[in-house]
Amino acid sequence: MSAGSTPAGDAAARPAAIVLGEVAIGIEAIVAVARDFAPVALHESVGPRLRAARAVVLRALERGDSVYGLTTGLGAAVDTRLSSEAIPAFQARAIRARAVGVGEPLTIEAVRALLFARLVSICHGASGLSPALAETVAAMLNAGVHPIVRGIGSLGEADLSPLAQVFLPLIGAGEAEFAGTVRPGGEAMAAAGIALPKLGPKDGLALLNANSQGIGLAALAVDALSTALQASVVAGALAMEGFRANLSPLDADLASMRGMPGHSAGTNWLRTLLAGSDLLEAGTARRLQDPLSFRCLTPIAGHASHAVAAARTIVEAELASICDSPAVLVSRDAMLSSVNFDTTELALTLEAAGLALAHLAATSAARIMKLMSPSMSDLPRFLTRHGGSHSGFATSQKTVSALEAEIRRLALPLGAMTLPVADGVEDYAPMTPAIVEKTHAIAKRLTRLAAIELVVAAEAVDLRGEITLGRGTAAVHAFVRRHVARLDDDRPMGREYEALALTIEAGGLVLTDMATGEGSGP
Repeated sequence: MSAGSTPAGDAAARPAAIVLGEVAIGIEAIVAVARDFAPVALHESVGPRLRAARAVVLRALERGDSVYGLTTGLGAAVDTRLSSEAIPAFQARAIRARAVGVGEPLTIEAVRALLFARLVSICHGASGLSPALAETVAAMLNAGVHPIVRGIGSLGEADLSPLAQVFLPLIGAGEAEFAGTVRPGGEAMAAAGIALPKLGPKDGLALLNANSQGIGLAALAVDALSTALQASVVAGALAMEGFRANLSPLDADLASMRGMPGHSAGTNWLRTLLAGSDLLEAGTARRLQDPLSFRCLTPIAGHASHAVAAARTIVEAELASICDSPAVLVSRDAMLSSVNFDTTELALTLEAAGLALAHLAATSAARIMKLMSPSMSDLPRFLTRHGGSHSGFATSQKTVSALEAEIRRLALPLGAMTLPVADGVEDYAPMTPAIVEKTHAIAKRLTRLAAIELVVAAEAVDLRGEITLGRGTAAVHAFVRRHVARLDDDRPMGREYEALALTIEAGGLVLTDMATGEGSGP
């Protein structure tokens, strides 16, 4: 697990507590808990809700109802009736048996997102979980107990393996990081002052039968997608300034004639960034028509913004929904098996967002190459005034090409599971965790590609001499120059690109349109 611990400093400077059960939880709350260690608390309405659902479970058990995971085994063992004597031991055994993940451990940020996403779902009150366990999960987050979770092992129809690993410490098993040290799970809980809970009927399944890896990590991925999208589009706008592009494709009447919502959104976004630029004056552009990587940024950026917005909507719908199976229906005093755990819509929406950003990446890479080409930009080759004795940005093209190729590969659809498991009972799965992982990887690579385009475009702007930038693009240029100096003599640029990307990921690229006071997004 990567290093991480509760942020130090004055308690007053820490994020406000996230209260569960009072209002809908959005992506920002997941990020605050996962990345900024915001404390969590349960609203006073959560306890009664959990106790009412728990009463339904206990009544079903008393009646001897046949309920999946309560009085039966799990998966293919649904045909096995559990004796009353076997039910208590079955809860811990269910957790141990499903902790089968392999691969690199998830980061602390990812583990916190996973754990918090499960707590959000529990607080809806349909799992039938013993109420004390909700407080235990909240205590783990607040104390900074971070179980070791190896991320490969879930297919996206309930994240049994990662959830089993994250809850092993509740039964004194597994491993967890606490206060910077990885130790046995039971020891970590004791060191944090958290008592091990007693698991009752259905508690094992109630902890495990959810999609918290897919949903929690999807929230982090969508946050990264939003950051990468903004960085790429503002880099494209600055590249237009450096290229001295023809802005006629941004004409509002042309966008109205097109009638496509993405096209209009992209037009508005770029017009806001470029408002005040001398490129909007007649006769300023160098060419009658520019390469398509410049001209088509409008519809591509607009569609990408809609794709990322759709992903955000789906993730927040998942956070607001009940995914348990069987789910407790308190008003009917019943427990029904469901397919509310299916995440096909989330998986396919993320696939679409990743593919949209791959199109954005292709245009970004093309613009970078065009800016360095004298025949296209009328600027010195590789943007160095020293000619062939200096490399300038020449070898940065290789990094650009590598990033674009990786993004294009990651954007290829993964598709549904093709190998049935659980003795053929589980013969479909959307592969959501793997899709979340590759979508997040696309965002990280696009942010680095955007960092390179920002630096290259800023150099092109500086080589132009006396030009008037738009209000948004002037702010972008100033942002770049605060972090990266002009390239005169050759120097190692890789570390500067990476540092700029990390600054962007940390929220450093915040632009405000001076005319409207509104953000630079669509």
